[in-house]
Amino acid sequence: MDDRELLSIICPVLGIETCADDCAVLPRITGIPVVSTDMLHESTDFPQGMTEWQIGWMAMAVTISDLAAMGATPRFLTLAIGLDREERLDELVRGAQQCCLQYGARYIGGDLDAHVELTLVSTGIGSVEDGNPVRRSGTQPGDLIGVTGIHGRAMAGLKGDPRYWKDLCEPKPRVSEGILLRQAGATAMMDISDGLAISIHDLMNASGTGCRIDSSKIPCITDRSPEEALSLALYGGGDFELLFTVPADMKEKIPSPVQIIGEVTRELDILLDGTLLQKKGYVHQW
Repeated sequence: MDDRELLSIICPVLGIETCADDCAVLPRITGIPVVSTDMLHESTDFPQGMTEWQIGWMAMAVTISDLAAMGATPRFLTLAIGLDREERLDELVRGAQQCCLQYGARYIGGDLDAHVELTLVSTGIGSVEDGNPVRRSGTQPGDLIGVTGIHGRAMAGLKGDPRYWKDLCEPKPRVSEGILLRQAGATAMMDISDGLAISIHDLMNASGTGCRIDSSKIPCITDRSPEEALSLALYGGGDFELLFTVPADMKEKIPSPVQIIGEVTRELDILLDGTLLQKKGYVHQW
C-alpha cells in the first residue's frame, strides 16, 4: 500500500474529518497552553513482546504524562508514524486513540511515512485554565518532596515478571493527580519516566537546592526483597509517576494517595538515608 491507501485504515478509527485536511483546526484554547513532543524508537523504547495496540497507547501516554507533570489538562495530540510494516498500522492507531480517549483528549492527526525502524513522534497540547503550569524550578528549602504511585513495577515487568508486564507496556499518566497537586500548591513537578533517583537530581538541580530522602518512605513493590525493591524503584524507570514538591504548611491539601518521601534543603547535597544518592537511571546515549 502507499500512504494514501493506508489512510483507509486510519480514517475509520479517527473519523473522516480528522483525515480530510492538511491541518487540524482547533477551537480557541482558554488558559495557558502547554506543548510537549516525544520520539520513540522500537529498538530502544518498545520491549519485545509489546503488541501494536500497546505501542500506540505508550506513544500517546508518554506525552500525556509530560502534560500531567505541568498540572495541565490534555486537549489534543498528533502522532507521526514512521512505519516499517503496513500490517501494524491498524492496531497501533487504535491503541493511540484509546489512550487519548481515556484522558479526555482528541487524537487530531499527524503524519505517515515508511521507515526502516518503527518510529513514533507524538505531540500533545494541554492547557491550564485555573492558574499557572507547575515548572521544575520552583522548589524552596523546607518544601516536602512527594511521589504518586508505587515505583519499580515497570522495571519488574521488563525483567520478565508477567504480573507487571502491563505496568511496563500500558503506563497510566497521572493527569488528575497532576491537576490536584497544582491546585494544592505544588511548587515544582515532573514525571518519573527515567527513574526516581535521576529525577530527584533533575528536580533539585533545576532549582539549585538539595534534599534528604528517606528510603523507608518510598512506595515500592512488596513481593521482592527490600533491597531489590528499592533498587527497582530508584533506578528502574518506566513508571510514569509524578515527583513533586509542596510547602510544608500545605501538606493537608495534598490529594490522596500520595507519599511524602523527603524534604528540600538549602544545602546542595542530594541524600538518601544520609548518604549521597547516586545519579543513575535511564539516559539516552549517543
